[in-house]
Amino acid sequence: MSTDERHALQGHRLRELIDRLLAARGLQGDRLRAAGVDAGGAVGMRDLPSLPTTTKQDLWDAYPFGLLAVPREEVVAVHGSSGTGGRPTLVGYTRADLDLWGEMVARSLGCAGATVGSVVHNSYGYGLFTGGLGFHLGGIRLGATVVPVSSGMTDRQLRLIEDLRPQVLACTPSYAVTLGEAARASGADTSSLRVGIFGAEPWSDSLRTQLEALLSVKALDVYGLSEVIGPGVATECLEAQAGLHVNEDHFIVECVDPASGTPVADGEPGELLFTTPTKEGLPLLRYRTGDIASLDRSSCRCGRTLVRMSKVLGRRDDMLVIRGVNVYPTEVEAVLLGHAGLEPHYVLVVDRRLPSTELIVCCEAQAGEQHRATLVRELHERLGLRADIRILAPGTLPRQEAGKAVRVLTWSDGPAPLPFLDGVAR
Repeated sequence: MSTDERHALQGHRLRELIDRLLAARGLQGDRLRAAGVDAGGAVGMRDLPSLPTTTKQDLWDAYPFGLLAVPREEVVAVHGSSGTGGRPTLVGYTRADLDLWGEMVARSLGCAGATVGSVVHNSYGYGLFTGGLGFHLGGIRLGATVVPVSSGMTDRQLRLIEDLRPQVLACTPSYAVTLGEAARASGADTSSLRVGIFGAEPWSDSLRTQLEALLSVKALDVYGLSEVIGPGVATECLEAQAGLHVNEDHFIVECVDPASGTPVADGEPGELLFTTPTKEGLPLLRYRTGDIASLDRSSCRCGRTLVRMSKVLGRRDDMLVIRGVNVYPTEVEAVLLGHAGLEPHYVLVVDRRLPSTELIVCCEAQAGEQHRATLVRELHERLGLRADIRILAPGTLPRQEAGKAVRVLTWSDGPAPLPFLDGVAR
């Protein structure tokens, strides 16, 4: 679809969404009326930046079903996350929403080269988390053979990979590392795998290099969040691996300055906002994701004309401020994993026991001491960051069997968050 055709389609669907939100007479409709919008027909795509936004706080305040745009009886599934500090975020899906979600994840699998009959080893967790059931729906929609193994029980996973010979691996990047290391240690045959679709955690191109070496696959990023629909919002293509193609016909994306909310230029990092014009159960207008990335509208060699988003640099509220230096964890990851000899495992400990915040970088390597001085220098030269580097023996840091990897720990008082840090003085 050409840019002009897609723009016209988006405008039509945006106007329909506004009419639905106004008719639902909920929070989003009330905000539209307060902004002077009383009909979708009066709005075009050029007006989008002036429309009100929605946030995760709105979902929390309306928990569990206060933002639905359909009767509760039309909700056939609920997904979401535990939320920050245990505050749940729940999203209701209609039958049409599940159909749409399946189609979007089928596109993701298609971006990875999967076709009818491809075997997809799905190691995303099943349950309220959208990863497992999202790729399950997408694989079925595509006509692939889905292995719904979920997360954990790594030995069983390797046995299934050996027996069923999948071409596609779907899981978090941290669990892909766990699988690859376990396969290397046990001698398990994972040679059938051709591509991995790794999401749910921000990860760097340095980790891509290590994943591709560890598993002998092409490593692709996939993006999504339960508030918007789940995985399938955007995916890297096998041909270029140069940004994630956003399914703009169903998810209208903007990139804005996190502080002011004003649009930023293509190529500049900002906060992603998504509008979901074709969702039924919980459609959102200009949802502030908190995710920091940039947009690229140049042509891609795969032939898709969709806008591409960069890898997520981090979340708006995850930025670390270390003695006046602003840095995202993925920027530290890129330095660490770009350094030959380091294992693909690290934890960043933000030491706030004194007013002057310090960063302790914990990573693993054989013969670790020889890497310390180089890492101190590279972090300072590339990020302007001075850190306390702790290089540990392989196997020291916790491995990820299920869920999302915890890459950042905060140490404000009390005992050390990791046992080998006991005795670190401030």
